Amino acid sequence: MGTFNPHMPWYVPQKYFDMFPMDEVVTPRLRKNDLDDVPPAGAALTAGKSRFVDSVLEHGLHKDAVQAYLATTAYVDAQLGRVLDALDDSPHRDNTIVVFLSDHGFHLGEKHHWQKAALWEEATHCLLMFRVPDVTRAGSVCQRFVSLQDIYPTLVELCGLDRPSYLDGRSMVPLLNDPDAPWDSTAITCLSDKSRPERGYVTIRNEAGRYIRYEQGQEEFYDTSEDPREWTNQIDNPEYSAIINALKEAVPSPAEMANPMPPVIRKNNSIGE
Repeated sequence: MGTFNPHMPWYVPQKYFDMFPMDEVVTPRLRKNDLDDVPPAGAALTAGKSRFVDSVLEHGLHKDAVQAYLATTAYVDAQLGRVLDALDDSPHRDNTIVVFLSDHGFHLGEKHHWQKAALWEEATHCLLMFRVPDVTRAGSVCQRFVSLQDIYPTLVELCGLDRPSYLDGRSMVPLLNDPDAPWDSTAITCLSDKSRPERGYVTIRNEAGRYIRYEQGQEEFYDTSEDPREWTNQIDNPEYSAIINALKEAVPSPAEMANPMPPVIRKNNSIGE
């Protein structure tokens, strides 16, 4: 099951807007000139969206936009609830695994950006929820870093199937059993342009921080423990050289990023090379 929301436009029934009164809406903290220490390739990614952010702020519509986003996510939450209620009333409640995820996060002005297609926290932090009979506990939360490519290996193990040898992901079953279990928490996100495969941008995130690599060696690093909003690019700070080098070693090389992309499903549902 999939839902277009909360993609824009944010059209949902009024009652979901009423759940978030305007005087209670909190907008994200923004920093003036936040992109000054971002390399040109990173700034170019957000150039068009920055103009949208400027327009929202100039017209005093930031709170309206955040309210609309909250309303739309609440609408999606309600629809998921309907599905879960139906499942709970069915004979399949105890033999059905539920996975709920988003394919990307969403900027609401942070880093002077809007929506997706960036490599900072708001765009790369995805929603991921599991409900597994006799495994997960209601309301439990895991703060480890995982990847969407870990979902399939997890389902393979939960279903008692043999794991294919070619999978890159890892099973998250240990975290489903215990959200605080030991875990090498690292997540990699890639952003590519199919028309220009040499533009293989990549970010890697773990407890130590976030490293981003663009084309021509342009880089960013954020100490997310001290700077969770990723306001200060520390890539040239020698105090972080060991952490940065360790993260660099874990990301795909530019040559790997430029490998031809596999066939994709086109809009006419035919397979294209």
